[in-house]
Amino acid sequence: MSERRILHVAQPVDAGVAAVVLALASHQSSSHGQQVAVACPPAGALPDELRWAGVDVLAWPATRGPGRALAQEYRALRDVVRLFDPHLVHLHSSKAGLVGRLVLRGRRATVFQPHAWSFHAARGPISAAAKSWERQAVRWSDRIIAVSAVERNALITDPADARIVVVHNGVDIVRFAPVSDTTSAEQRVALGLRHDALLVVCIGRVCHQKGQDLLLDAWPNVRLACPGAQLVVVGEGPDRARLDARGVEGVRFFGASADVRSWFGAAVVVVAPSRWEGQSLALLEAMACGAAIVATDVSGVREALGDDAGAIVPVNDSVALAGAVAGALTDRSWRTRVAGAARARAERLFTVASTLDAVDALYEEVMSERAS
Repeated sequence: MSERRILHVAQPVDAGVAAVVLALASHQSSSHGQQVAVACPPAGALPDELRWAGVDVLAWPATRGPGRALAQEYRALRDVVRLFDPHLVHLHSSKAGLVGRLVLRGRRATVFQPHAWSFHAARGPISAAAKSWERQAVRWSDRIIAVSAVERNALITDPADARIVVVHNGVDIVRFAPVSDTTSAEQRVALGLRHDALLVVCIGRVCHQKGQDLLLDAWPNVRLACPGAQLVVVGEGPDRARLDARGVEGVRFFGASADVRSWFGAAVVVVAPSRWEGQSLALLEAMACGAAIVATDVSGVREALGDDAGAIVPVNDSVALAGAVAGALTDRSWRTRVAGAARARAERLFTVASTLDAVDALYEEVMSERAS
């Protein structure tokens, strides 16, 4: 059999999308008989990480959202596809899904993975137009990978449509693992806090989607119930300067972290206050680390936490968020119970090995269908 060429197309190149692309491409490039490349913007950490893993990187200058550069991005990706001549193209996130499917139009095996639907980020006519586009573009997709059942159900009009499948995100449960109480206390001290500090950690891109502003709204009520509680927001993004400038007492903005495991280990509670998601990779990492989690009821959260692995509160409800965080900080037995359940669910349902195997099997199905 001749060598199979797989092209991943990615924009954005940070956070969870980058982690998924890196895991898939590095795994597939080590498989016999496959040549793998990633087309993505040249800036950011992902290109360097891919090269370090031995994956070819093809420059595709593209912005996160649609705009005046769309025609130029279309031509650039068209040229990349012509030069690499892939047998299968895997498009990651909405921008790559938009440009990639316009370029390919079903002429090559195409897998699209939105990671979170673009129409959830928009409002009014723009949201309706984005949803209409996604439903029309299904015809140019051999498979669409939804990372949660809720994400799948947000698009489908025909529940029997086999082109839209669920493949959950996965984490390395060896690398992301619980630490002892002693190590957790030591990590808090290393951060300049008391060993017994009530540390709440929120990890993610600092932007409207991730809801850090809601957590800041909730924080004064958390401090009323738990004086001395400390919140650390880990991540960069367009809202960081504005939110940091609010100067909320007991809140520290740390910036991006190359390795978030120490933050999960130091945390007494991990909070995920998102307004929308596909399925948060940071949430799954926190579960694997055995964290006590408070999360908003967005796509993928109930599938991840189930009934016993964390607290789930309504979206956009800072009062409920404050109550859940304060309750978690004051109830040690609850934290111990849900942390153990979270780790068990990560081991059983959300391993990176199972995700990689599922995508490999999906590729084989697509190529077999194309061949026949």
